[in-house]
Amino acid sequence: MLGKLKHWKRWLALPGGHDKPTVPEELWARVEARLPFLAWLPIDARPRLRTLSEDFLAEKEFYGAHGLRLDDEIMLTVAVQACLPVLNHRGLAAYHGWVGIVVYPGGFIVPQQVMDEAGVVHEYADILLGEAREDGPVLLSWFDNGPPSGVNIVIHEFVHKLDMASNGGDADGCPALPPGMSRNAWAQAFTAAYGRLCKLEEGGIETILDPYATTSLGEFFAVASEAFFEAPMSLRADFPAVYAQLAAFYGLDTATGEEKQRGIRLAADSIALRRPS
Repeated sequence: MLGKLKHWKRWLALPGGHDKPTVPEELWARVEARLPFLAWLPIDARPRLRTLSEDFLAEKEFYGAHGLRLDDEIMLTVAVQACLPVLNHRGLAAYHGWVGIVVYPGGFIVPQQVMDEAGVVHEYADILLGEAREDGPVLLSWFDNGPPSGVNIVIHEFVHKLDMASNGGDADGCPALPPGMSRNAWAQAFTAAYGRLCKLEEGGIETILDPYATTSLGEFFAVASEAFFEAPMSLRADFPAVYAQLAAFYGLDTATGEEKQRGIRLAADSIALRRPS
């Protein structure tokens, strides 16, 4: 099916004669409002994220499937979230070798085949929110009012892309690590946390991580990365060793950023309450 897709769309807001898109202030503000967790980033990271997102839009091509009409806001929202995992980790070089991003209006159906122990192939259809393919494209669902609660489809699938790049196409939860990180320490932290999560899930005990993380170590890595960017304080509290590994991997301390922002907001609210009417 994907080989037949036509009319791939590049960034719409290209100024005349320019090769690289420039994001208008008003559009950037709307996308920031859609993604409040960007506030956990250091102050100097926001301009770099914006520049990286513009580069991403210049390099990648988008396709709106099933009649979805892509606009600048949809594409920028995808680009910003796709760039978060690589902001301080390899940059766009991590996404080389493919250009396509297919965006569906909601979940989409993908045919699947599974061979059982007897060698019999079973065919069925899966309804997915996203899918990352080794050599591209990335398939994503778009929801006008935001994705299901606690789910970040874009970060999840682009983390799979990072994972696949170092494992011959397999998303096994062991990506290529930056210099200075220990693969043994990574494996120990993730294996222990994955086992603990599975036991907690069996006992009906909820954590910050979606139960889908118990599917495999690859899914655990992707789901934990969603939480690292969206709910880092909770991830640090529930799985401190995993948080520490992800902070080193992504080169960011999002939990401290969230802590500071929440402290600033509480202080502002307290001042507002003390003001005379």
